[in-house]
Amino acid sequence: MKQMTMIAVLAAGSIAAGMAQAQATVGQAAPAFTGVDAAGKAVSLADYKGKYVVLEWVNPDCPFVKKHYDSGNMPATQKHALGKDVVWLSVNTSAKGAADPKVAPALNGWVKDKGAVPTALVVDDGRIGRAYGAKTTPQIFLIDPAGRIVYNGAIDSKPSANAADIAGATNYATQAIDEAKAGKPITKPLTQPYGCSVKYG
Repeated sequence: MKQMTMIAVLAAGSIAAGMAQAQATVGQAAPAFTGVDAAGKAVSLADYKGKYVVLEWVNPDCPFVKKHYDSGNMPATQKHALGKDVVWLSVNTSAKGAADPKVAPALNGWVKDKGAVPTALVVDDGRIGRAYGAKTTPQIFLIDPAGRIVYNGAIDSKPSANAADIAGATNYATQAIDEAKAGKPITKPLTQPYGCSVKYG
């Protein structure tokens, strides 16, 4: 009887995990969300209906994030996206989220210092991250004008914290944006994200 109960519990857990993952599956609708940005303003995915939207999970303390920001690679990728009329929302997920009064000023200072240009930097208490199944910083999602996820995965093809690897890497975010905007199928719609684990508390 105990074994049957355990099997039932494990099966239920697997089903729940599968359902959670299905919420952020390439080709399916992107989970709706409303959050608060680092300036204290409400940000909703619905605000950008009809546009391409990038969601980028970010943690300034992560060595993998530092690789892409300290080198200028992520700010350049953001500028490329904005130049293609693509919205870029950086998402900082932590257990405290916007409830910690130190978080927003620190994030704003960091963005300015790095020359980053996201459309908004969303401070997330975990709800948005869980809805998307965000695993690492960085991790990139591209959402099309119809509200479907068309890319989910790594920023590029070289999973290291070494900035010297950027030059020889394929920038999956730029590739997905360029192909989508040109009306072409995305070569790699799903890749393995790499980096530091998202901290849900």
